[in-house]
Amino acid sequence: MALAFTFPGQGSQSVGMGGPLSQQFSVARAVFDEVDAALDQKLFKLMQEGPIEELTLTENAQPAIMAVSVAAMRVLKEEFGVDVTAAKFVAGHSLGEYSALCAAGALSLTEAATLLKLRGRSMQAAVPSGEGAMAALLGADMETAARAVDAGSAHGVVTIANDNAPGQIVISGAKSAVEATLEAAKAGGVKKAIMLSVSAPFHCPLMLPAADVMKEALGKADIKDPVVPVVTNVSATAVSDAATIRNQLVEQVTGKVRWRESVDFMHAQGVDRFAEAGAKVLTPMIKRHIKEAEGIALVTADDLEGFATSLKG
Repeated sequence: MALAFTFPGQGSQSVGMGGPLSQQFSVARAVFDEVDAALDQKLFKLMQEGPIEELTLTENAQPAIMAVSVAAMRVLKEEFGVDVTAAKFVAGHSLGEYSALCAAGALSLTEAATLLKLRGRSMQAAVPSGEGAMAALLGADMETAARAVDAGSAHGVVTIANDNAPGQIVISGAKSAVEATLEAAKAGGVKKAIMLSVSAPFHCPLMLPAADVMKEALGKADIKDPVVPVVTNVSATAVSDAATIRNQLVEQVTGKVRWRESVDFMHAQGVDRFAEAGAKVLTPMIKRHIKEAEGIALVTADDLEGFATSLKG
């Protein structure tokens, strides 16, 4: 039974996140302290006390989610004796790719935090507030979504941003083009097409200014070869060298998150157990897609202990 560790993306933030792990384990507290120091910010206090509106700001949510995922992985190793090398692959959804890289030793915690802070800030600044939008096409297949996007493109930039799972596709772009795509999708038989409450149109060509910022920052970053192959968002295949990772992290800012294909790739390589570090967002999505797969969310101490016991048993 091959294992993959997965790492959630934006949307998994909540007030109180990481609190129980911090209270129970000094190794988790050390993660949150290091992230605070790296950012020169009381991020963990914001994570515990809110307000949720401030925590949800992209530049805060991204490093916060990463910190919780890495804290869970470090508790798993230090307290329960399970290292990341127990997995055949690691993979993260959007910002979760940075969490995966940190867990696999390709990025230090401080480097991951500072890069994500910059990534969040530059993505937010790339498009003026209110000019971009994202929407979910639920129940749509890729062919139907592509036709709707073609129709919407007459009104501006719009593209498929996330291919999350069968029937769960997210589009992103200029607000007028996204709205036109929704109308085309509904006319094409998509039963549920809804605007999402996001602060910017992620993973589309409008993010090019943010990609330029990240290209410069990643060019200076100390990225090592991961100890476990990383299944990347833009390639949906396993990558093990630092140079490719560096380039693909830049591409990822404007590129499509090929999550469905990433899961398919891992499953085809024999992975039938997916453990999500720090949240329970990807787990139900994977379970709906790969019915025979086992999905485990590693959020609480009991989750981590039970998972470690199952591996050793």
